[in-house]
Amino acid sequence: MSITLPQNYRPTEREPFMNAMQQEYFRQKLLKWKGELIEESNQTLQNMQEESLAQPDLADRATAETDRSLELRTRDRFRKLISKIDSALKSIEEGNYGYCEETGEPISLKRLEARPIATLSVEAQERHERRERPGRGSVPRRLHGDQGAARERDDERPRLRHRALKVGLLARLHVQGRDFENHARTLGSFL
Repeated sequence: MSITLPQNYRPTEREPFMNAMQQEYFRQKLLKWKGELIEESNQTLQNMQEESLAQPDLADRATAETDRSLELRTRDRFRKLISKIDSALKSIEEGNYGYCEETGEPISLKRLEARPIATLSVEAQERHERRERPGRGSVPRRLHGDQGAARERDDERPRLRHRALKVGLLARLHVQGRDFENHARTLGSFL
């Protein structure tokens, strides 16, 4: 069963919730978004393959490494988003798209329009975020023995890498003759 949407169709509150037209609208919106993410990921991958990290200058290498790290983080976000989009597409097929996983109530069309992968209503999402917020009713997990020491080492690695990248950036600014003093004061708080 293929539905053709009228040009410039937008779901409205006057229609029955998640009727066939609305489902097709969100299906097309999700597929378009997924296609854009895949295209951007492919472009990023192609750019990363073309770039070389073998640069003689340490500051250039640090900058290239920072750029590469940001690109990889972005690709990972895209991968997670694509997974959520696939889940939303599956829920459209199963007929439960647009309904809150927690309460079973319809998720507002405005929320779905803004975030088509939403699985919780605004109210349920707010409750979820309050429960997750540290110091607001949630109890932090305590780490014991070797597990705690391993976690501390793992937490330290990104911090040390971040500091090395900042030092590399400061060195690059110094070499380029930019306002090194001002940047050093600004970045110094991060070191």
